[in-house]
Order: sequence, then structure tokens, then C-alpha cells
Amino acid sequence: MFRRTRYQQGTISCVQRKRGPDCWIFRWRETDANGKRVRRKSTIGTVEKYPTAYSALKAAEVLRITINQEKPLAVQQPVSVAALIDHFKQTEIGPMPEGEDRDEGRAFSTREVYADYLNLWVVPKWGGFMLREVRTVAVERWLRTLHLANGTKSKIRSIMSVLFNHAIRYEFLPQGMNPITLVRQSAKRQRIPDFLEIWELVALFEQLSSRNRVMVLLDAITGLRRGELIALKWQDVDFEHLELSVTRSIYQGVVGRCKNEISQKPVPLDPWVAEELLTWRRASPYNQSGDWLFASDRKKGKQPFSPDAILKHSIRPAAALAGITKHIGWHTFRRTFSTLLKANGEDVKVVQELLRHASTRTTLDVYAQAVTSAKREAQSRVVQMIWPKAKESVAPLLLDPNGPSNVSGVSVSD
Repeated sequence: MFRRTRYQQGTISCVQRKRGPDCWIFRWRETDANGKRVRRKSTIGTVEKYPTAYSALKAAEVLRITINQEKPLAVQQPVSVAALIDHFKQTEIGPMPEGEDRDEGRAFSTREVYADYLNLWVVPKWGGFMLREVRTVAVERWLRTLHLANGTKSKIRSIMSVLFNHAIRYEFLPQGMNPITLVRQSAKRQRIPDFLEIWELVALFEQLSSRNRVMVLLDAITGLRRGELIALKWQDVDFEHLELSVTRSIYQGVVGRCKNEISQKPVPLDPWVAEELLTWRRASPYNQSGDWLFASDRKKGKQPFSPDAILKHSIRPAAALAGITKHIGWHTFRRTFSTLLKANGEDVKVVQELLRHASTRTTLDVYAQAVTSAKREAQSRVVQMIWPKAKESVAPLLLDPNGPSNVSGVSVSD
């Protein structure tokens, strides 16, 4: 018999059966509606399904809180954060049960990110706590001690909030008792992410092979996410109507649906980019309708190239040869696309549609950076409204840097 750990309520034992494999039995005590302590037991599963005591214990925790949700809050047993996380994984982000639509709910990439964040940070610190022991200020102070970017800490906070809302939804906590709601954590960037200037893009193109050039060009002109880019097949390219159908995404080698419904809208294709794609199709050994656009030779076309491998072994070395010192990732091209659209004065709604964001707020707050020339021109337009002759009076100075040091009575040094 394996005794309970600090945060588990009950014991499990491996019982031998006359027929079939041995099975795990979970035994616990609880208080019934009359206030009397009673013994309970339930079968967890066979040793084939749960080969170790640890795996059986985790299953027992999920079983126990599942039993809990059928009782009034007043007689429920305390639930640990670790048990809640196991329940959350099983019901919200785990593999879909047979018969359910895998396109429903969260995307595979989102579920994987949730699981990683919970396993890496939340379980080690908070797993042994009961839900009612988690306090707002304690979580806030803990986040401050983490040597992580603000965006990462904000993501941890958001996932914890989702976790406790899950507890409220299943009535493991009363309504309004999410301790994470009032946790303060800034998501402000500690450094401005890089984007590429036009000359940098052109210089990079010149250093890339034909295949990699098409990949970067397509990404920089459409703003596709990395997983969407490598998940493209030739059947998704409509050369006649100049459109891309973005219907799938790949994350960690798993093909799944796109991030959201808006992400699946058709993407316009510039004629020049379409011509480059057509040229690449003629050169590619994998150019049939069902083939990947960027199929891996090593995998004999059955899988697309690894985006991380191409970035590490081809794109970043090419950027160094082109004299580009900025840190480049696949998201750099998407951010560059957004920034250049804004610099061209495109309507924010058009930019949102091209990037397939759920809201214009994401477009403005996260991606679109104003380039220096655009900011200067905007500032100059305001100056001209205040002082219409400003442009005329500074023209001599702009034309001749060695000219007079005093323009309209104002010293340049001032």
C-alpha cells in the first residue's frame, strides 16, 4: 500500500485479481451530509494503464476531485493545486477523447504551451498548496523573484488565472474566489523587438538560396506565422486568384488547426511573390498538389523542413554575411511586415486583416512600430500647422549643413 503524500487525500494499493492484470484501488475517507466520517473506495485502473505507483497516484487525484465536484462545497475535501492542474490537463488541454472533434477548443500549440508553463513554474512552487492557501500577494511576490521577461511572467499569471477559473467552473472554489485576478504583473517589454529595414531585407535575400529566399520573401510579404508558413501545401496556393488558403499550422511536428478563426481567412498574394513561388515549384522535386511547399529532402518530402533548423543554419548566417547585426527570428519577418504597412500609412483595419489578428489592439500595441522617418514626418506636419513657414525657414540648413548657424534668429546649438 502506498501512503498519501502531503497534498493527497487517501491511499492507493495494488490488488491482485483472479483474472486479468492487477489493478489499483483508491481508498479515502470523507464527511457525508450528516457530518459522519465514512470510508470510500474506487478502482483507478489496471497496472497496464498505470504501470507505476506515481502514475496511479496522479490518476487518483484526478478521480478524487472528479468525485468532489458532485458534492456540495460544504462537504468537499480540500483540493491541491497539483490535483487541479491534473484535472485541467485531462479535461481542457489533454488529448481529445474518441468521438470528439479535435478542431474544437484550444489549438494544439496553445495546449502545449499551457502544459509547459504549468509544469515548469506553477507545479514546482504551488503544486503542494491547497487551492484556498494560494494568496494574491504571495503570487505577486513570487513572480517578482523569477528571472524571466515581463511577458513570460505575465503569461504565467494569465495561465494561473485560467486555472483558478477552471476550479470555480467545476465548483472546487466559490464564485469570485480567484486569487490571481488581483495579481499585478506588467507585460511591458524590457527591450523593443527588432524589425528589418528595406535595405536589410534586400541584403538578406541576396545571401539566401532560392528555396530559403522564397520562404523569407513569402513570410515578409504575407506576415504568416511560422507554423502556418511551413504547413502550406501546393494545393493551398491559388495562382489564378492570387490567394493563399491558410488552413493548418504545425507546432513541434504536429499538424493542427490555426490559432483562431480569423487566422484561416485567405491571404492575398502579390503577383511578383506568386511568380517567385511558381519558379520554386518548378525547381522543387516535391511539387504535386498534396506536397508541402517546403518539403524536407531528408524526410523524402513526407514532412516539411524544420523552421528552427533553417533559421539556425541558413537565415542567421546569411544575415551575418549581409552585415545585419539584429537578432532575427521567424517572428521578425511578421513584425517587419506590420511595421512597414504602418509606415506606408495603411488603414489599421487593413493591417489587422492582413495579419489576421483578432483585434486592432493587438496590431497596434504589439506589432506595429513607427519607423523614425514616419515619426519625424508626423511631427513635422504638426509643426507646420503651428508655424506654416517652418519648412521654408529650415530649408537652407537642411540643404547646406555647413551653412549659417542661425536660422530665423534661433541658434542651432539651442
